This record gives sequence, C-alpha cells and structure tokens, in this order.
Amino acid sequence: MKITLINPNIVTQKGDFFSSGIPYMPMTLACLAAYLRTCEHELTIIDSFGEKPTQVTQQGNYFIQGLTIPEICEKVPKDTEAVFVYASLVVTHNTNKRIIQALKTHTNSPIIVVENTQSVIAYSLKRVAEEFFSAGADYIITGECEYRAEKLLEKIANHQKNFEEIDGLIYSQNNIKIHLPKKEYIKDLDTLPHPAWDLFPLQNYWALKYSHAPFTTDKYIPLLTSRGCTYPCKFCIVPETNELKWRARSAKHVFEEIKYWHDKYNVNEFHIEDLNPTIKKDRMEELSKFIIDSGLKIIWKFAAGTKIETIDKNTLDIMAKAGCVYLSLSPESGSPKIMKDMAKPFNHTYGIEMAKHMNKIGMTSQACFVLGFPTETQADLKMTEQYIKQLTKAGIDEVAMFIMTPIPGSATIGQVTGYTELEQLTFSPNWRKDYRRLNKFRCTTYLKYLIWKSTSHPLKLLQQPINIVTKRFKTKMEMTVYRAIKLIYLKWKN
Repeated sequence: MKITLINPNIVTQKGDFFSSGIPYMPMTLACLAAYLRTCEHELTIIDSFGEKPTQVTQQGNYFIQGLTIPEICEKVPKDTEAVFVYASLVVTHNTNKRIIQALKTHTNSPIIVVENTQSVIAYSLKRVAEEFFSAGADYIITGECEYRAEKLLEKIANHQKNFEEIDGLIYSQNNIKIHLPKKEYIKDLDTLPHPAWDLFPLQNYWALKYSHAPFTTDKYIPLLTSRGCTYPCKFCIVPETNELKWRARSAKHVFEEIKYWHDKYNVNEFHIEDLNPTIKKDRMEELSKFIIDSGLKIIWKFAAGTKIETIDKNTLDIMAKAGCVYLSLSPESGSPKIMKDMAKPFNHTYGIEMAKHMNKIGMTSQACFVLGFPTETQADLKMTEQYIKQLTKAGIDEVAMFIMTPIPGSATIGQVTGYTELEQLTFSPNWRKDYRRLNKFRCTTYLKYLIWKSTSHPLKLLQQPINIVTKRFKTKMEMTVYRAIKLIYLKWKN
C-alpha cells in the first residue's frame, strides 16, 4: 500500500521553554516507518517540523515551527491509501486536530492517529479519542503501533471491518465508538528494525544546533534502547500508556544500531531517550564494553531522567570510559512525604553520593524536580530547595524544575483544574491558581542554585557562557538559553 506518515509541528508556549519547543525527533514514527518498510509498503514521510524548522508562525500564545497546514496537505500524494498522524506531545494537540481537519477535506483515505507511548509529555489517546474523531480521524492506535498498524492496513486493503483482533484500536462502528483494550506488548524488541531515520530530514535537525539532550558535536542520533517503565508515579502518564511493563533491547542490538549510524552518517553523538534505561545495570555495562572493545570514539547521553539507584559507581566508571558524558536523574522532590504521595521511590542519600562521583569522573549531571503536586506544602518546597543545595555542593551540573500539570492519562487528572484546552498542559501551567507562587519559587531557586554553584564550583559556572557562544553545550540550561534566543530571532525574521 501507499502510506503517508505525518509528524506534526513543534509548538512552543509563550514563556515556556521547560517542556515545549523542544525538537524531539519523532522516534515512534521512525520506528513505525521502519517496520512498514519491511512489510513492503511504499512510504511518504512528511515531517512538518523537520522539513521547515526555521519557519515560525504564531497562534495565540503559541509559536508553531515548521510547515503550514496547507503546505502539509500539498505534500500528501493523491494516490495515498492511508495517512498516519503522530500524536507526539500534548502541547501539539490542537495542531494535530487542525492537521486532521485539513486532511479530511484533502483526501478520502483513512486517517489513523498513533500514540506516543515513550514520552512523559505525550498523552493517553483513549482519554481524548472523541476529540480526534470529531476532527475527522477514522482510527486511533493506542500502545505500540508497529504490529497494530500493519494489521489495520491489512484490514483496510481487504475492505474488512472485523477489527476485534487488533487490541488497542479505537474505531467507530454504527456511530458507536469501540475501544479494544491493549493486551499485547512487543516482547523481543531486537526483532524490530532500526528506526528509519534515513527517511527524515536529519540535516535540518542538526542545523538547529539544539536538541533534547545537550547537543555538543555536529550530528546526533536519538536511541530508544528500551520501552516502558516499572514505576507507578502519579504525576506521570507512563503507568497508563505502558501499564508498568518494561522491555529492553539487548546491549548487542543497541551497539549494532550505534555502529550502523556511525558508519552510515559518521555520527559520533547519541542521545538515549528511554523512559527508564538503566533498570538492568548489567545491560548498560555490557553496552559500554561493546563500545570500548570496538574502539569507536563516540559520546552518548541520557536525555531523560534515569532511576539512579539501579546503577552504581562502577557502572558509571565503565559508562564514562565508553563515552557517556551526560546523565539525568530524577529526585522529583526533596520531601519524603511528597515522594510517598507521588508513589515515586528515591534514595536521597544515594543521589548525593552518585552526584559526587559523577563530578569526580567528569560526567555532566542533571537533577529533575516536579513542583506543585496537589499535597505539597511550603515546608515540602523548602525541603526541595535544601536538597537542591546539597546536590549543587555535591557537583550536580544543572537542575530542572517542572510545575506539575494533569496530563490526560496521569493519576492527577481532576486534582488540578483551571485549563481550558490540552495545549495548556505544559510544565509552565500559568492557568493554575498557584502558578505565581510556584513559579516564584522556581525562579528564586534557580537564582540560588547559581549562587551556590558560584561558591562550590565556580569554574563550571564561568565555562557556561563560553559553551553558549561556541554552541558546544554541556547542559540543557545552556542550550535552552540559545534555543530561546534563536526562536525569538526566527519569529522576528518571519
């Protein structure tokens, strides 16, 4: 079949650079494209952001980067037999709907929406299915999309309407919406092909000079070495989209992908985008040994937060020797009570020890925090501030503070209200009644962090302006400053 896959635009909320405007490369779509290619479908990829990332338009309080909707529709082949739209992030929700609405007038082919199950700022599509159907979608695939998409395409090609065997599918039958619950998860991820990044405009992503993880060299490739997470954190959508299931690719399979992109495009930088990559430390050590034994001179980074207790100092040493230069960990709060309320286990003492060791071996580190959990008090926030101070003295290189937002699929839905549309569900939720208080705490704590860092590790602080100017970023904070300046410039230029 002739298939079109669409990645939506990148959307930035005015004043928010914590969770919006980040150029996540469309991992789920690249995995789907690779699998459909092995099934011998003819593919057209429309990367709405990647094909024109420097074109910026404004809609209300949001900056939209990439192709306009008419430009997207023009690129859809007249003879396409099915269109997949990637519901990548919750902040793109309205953009996703507008794309679908426009496609409905442009093509008679079925429109299929696929879920992003491997990001904490995506959203559960079963919670918003009616909105997509109202926009014109014909089918919604929840859960991993590779096998489900191929089964659905077979049904479409043969004009069959018996969809009962496609678990995770949401569709309409006789004006009744039917949701088939997810049953299956891909157990052996090594059987899947490497993501089809060769079909995407990589050069345009690289030319931005910023990404999710700190971008240091001239080229990078994101990696997904595992899927899912075993932890039931209440502020997170992943317990619903992955049902606490974690599966990993073998270290050998991950290394083979690294070598493939290194040989094909001379890529020497890799960003691990897993929800929780280090659950099995032996796998990380084995991957490191493959890299060391191969003689490949690469650097690699953990773009999202790891469960730091799952690895130890020896693991860090081996990873560092193999080229790992950046690791993000997720304490979430300095308050044991809030950690319990969140259902997020974390050993604060161990976090300090590991921060000290990363500083010792020269590995850049980040610590992430969630502010504004419904049961949080000022006393809890004070404990978070004190823990950040301890981490800073221990050598943590940057901190990130996100104000909690009730993304569809998380356990906090209904506990924080005030938003009017899903696009507002960023980590700068200025619609929250307590936003000014929480944002004041966030800004004040960032300032204190810089002061603490100036006394504990002054050379690191002095190096940061140089990193920004040279665009050789060691931290996300440095890169965020550059990204904000560049977006403002692009908006002015456009």
